[in-house]
Amino acid sequence: MKKGIHPESYRPVVFKDMSNGDMFLSRSTAASKETIEYKGETYPLIKLDISSSSHPYYTGKSTLVDTAGRVDKFNQRYKRNK
Repeated sequence: MKKGIHPESYRPVVFKDMSNGDMFLSRSTAASKETIEYKGETYPLIKLDISSSSHPYYTGKSTLVDTAGRVDKFNQRYKRNK
């Protein structure tokens, strides 16, 4: 890496996927008031709603979020006669 191109706050940070609890270490300038112990060291913690370990596209698991049966109503209304 070139010297002097990254901000001073560019440091190791732990990202935690809150949907499944997976954590990974990377570098970031994101601010955080929380810390966490990870592999024997203390790092700032950034909480994520979703990451590649829980995203349906990357995991191959497609989930359908249905509230109040809207998908069922749509399928009944527009199903084709076979």
